[in-house]
Order: sequence, then structure tokens, then C-alpha cells
Amino acid sequence: MLIFPAIDIIGSKPVRLYKGDFSTAKQVADDALETADGFARAGCEWVHMVDLDGSLKKKPVNADTFIRVAKETALKVELGGGIRTMKDIDFYINNGISRVILGSVALKNPNLVREAVREFGEFIAVGIDAKNGYAAAEGWTQSSDIYFTDLAVQMENAGVRNIIFTDIGRDGTLSGPNLEQLREINDAVSCDITASGGVTNINDINNLREIGLYAAICGKSIYEGTLDLYEAVEACK
Repeated sequence: MLIFPAIDIIGSKPVRLYKGDFSTAKQVADDALETADGFARAGCEWVHMVDLDGSLKKKPVNADTFIRVAKETALKVELGGGIRTMKDIDFYINNGISRVILGSVALKNPNLVREAVREFGEFIAVGIDAKNGYAAAEGWTQSSDIYFTDLAVQMENAGVRNIIFTDIGRDGTLSGPNLEQLREINDAVSCDITASGGVTNINDINNLREIGLYAAICGKSIYEGTLDLYEAVEACK
């Protein structure tokens, strides 16, 4: 299993949210590039980045920050937030981003997902964010009546091979990942599943490994010091 440390960006600065609530935004580091370099030194291969401003404005906002990390560190960048068009996808991939995450558009415009997968293949991932088991969109401000595993199956049928699953109720809470829902989605599709939300300590990492997931995203646990990133990377080798 891979460890994806997370850097969420508002106004070019790394922040963390509590349960996706933008009013709880707290700056956790001074510089994204410096933070990413630290993750690389801990042995990570990837960094998970989110344009939170982009999520709200429905377009890329902090692109320069992400491209700098992709070009000036040893890390591969997985990026989501505000990516809504083929032009956005093409721009990021052609500027060094290794994986683009489609979130709200997967729910609202599945045809774009199909087109993106046809054009860019494994450069495309889909983020499924769920609240009480149902998919949410628009920076988690809108809910739907689509059950999270039903959306996962739709995305697999569209050709998607990589899904990031977030239980919104666990995100930024340090309360442990939703193992039950992660098992459910991992059993529902053959896609690579990345766990996001709630990871607190090395025990959570070991529990996620036992499920057989592709990766785990760790954010607040790293910044708060409840998870040693180097130890997590080593445990997953």
C-alpha cells in the first residue's frame, strides 16, 4: 500500500479542514514546496494535493503552486479541486501533474469522465466523497441520492481504474477511517481504492493494509504528529 501525504491549498498556503467545512480552515505550514520536500525525504513517492479554492470556484485557482511541486520535487502529484473541463485536465497533465482527480464532475457529468479516460487513461482518477453513504459534490456542499458504491460501479464501467474514497464525516477528525465502507467499495469494484479521511496513527495504516487497498491519504495526522510518516511508509513496504 502506498502512503499519500496531503497538502490542501487555500490562497497558495497549506491548510486543513474539519469535515470539509471551509470555515474551519487552519494553516498548517508556510510553504507547499518545502512541505512536499519533507514528504519526499520521508520516503514518499506521491503527494495528494487539493485546490480548495478551485473546488468552490469550479475552476483551477492555485495552479502555479501544484506545478511547482510537480516540477521542483521528486514527488509525483495527484491533484483534485476545480477540474471541470478537458482543457483543465490537459493543462495539468501537460504541466507535470501525474494524476488528475475528477470529483464533482464524475457525479454531474459522467460523459466527461469517459472522454477523459479515453484520452488520458491512467492519468485520470475519480474522487468519491460520501456523507452517510451518499455521494456529495461541490466542495461537499451538495448531497445526492446516489449511493457511493453505485457511483463507483458507474465509474468502473466508464473505464476508471483509480478511485479515492472519502467519508466526509471522518475527514480531518483523527477518528479513524471508515473501514466498513472502505471494505464495501473495495469489494464492489476492481479499481484501485485509496482511503481518505480519518487516518490517525500507525494502527489505522495497518488496518487499511489488511483490507488490501491501493493507498491511504494522510493529512491532519501528519501535521498534528499522531502519525510518523516515515514509519507509515516503512510499514507499507
